[in-house]
Amino acid sequence: MKLHILLTAILLSSVSFAQETNTKDTNTIENQFDKIYRTSTTYQVYKVISKDGYQRLKLNVLDSLESSKKIISEKESLLLTERNSIKETKTLLAKTKLALDTALKKENSISLLGIQLSKTTYNLTLWGVIIALMLGLSYFIFKFFRSNVLTKEAQNNLIDVEQEYEKHRKNTLEREQKLRRQLQDEINKQRNG
Repeated sequence: MKLHILLTAILLSSVSFAQETNTKDTNTIENQFDKIYRTSTTYQVYKVISKDGYQRLKLNVLDSLESSKKIISEKESLLLTERNSIKETKTLLAKTKLALDTALKKENSISLLGIQLSKTTYNLTLWGVIIALMLGLSYFIFKFFRSNVLTKEAQNNLIDVEQEYEKHRKNTLEREQKLRRQLQDEINKQRNG
């Protein structure tokens, strides 16, 4: 009798598996295990599963495992590719940051006689030189005008001295001529007289 029940259970489960083969492909492994558990017969504390159902479940599980391994392998390959891409991107980012820092330094500095100076230092130096040159120019302009005034004063003094000299010369010449006339008059008086 037990054998008869066992055979009936096996036949029923195989028939039910044969009808559900098309839906197994869409079912998950968990659903397939649940279904085989429900459709299997019980013998004492054991579940009796048909060999055919077991084989189909085994093939489905192995196919699922193989598919999962393939997906995992693809994902690992993709992950490795992404990691390499991230490394390359980080390297490129580091190079770009270095180039940016260099460009910013060049932008914020000016080369003066081969020395890189910040723009602030350059501006301070430039304005210092400009102010020093302006002070020097102002000093020389002051000296020029002072010398010009002194020269004009000296020229005026020279003209005054020349006028005084000319006046003195004329006076001296007139006196000399007077003295010569007087001398000539005296000489003429003494000859005549």
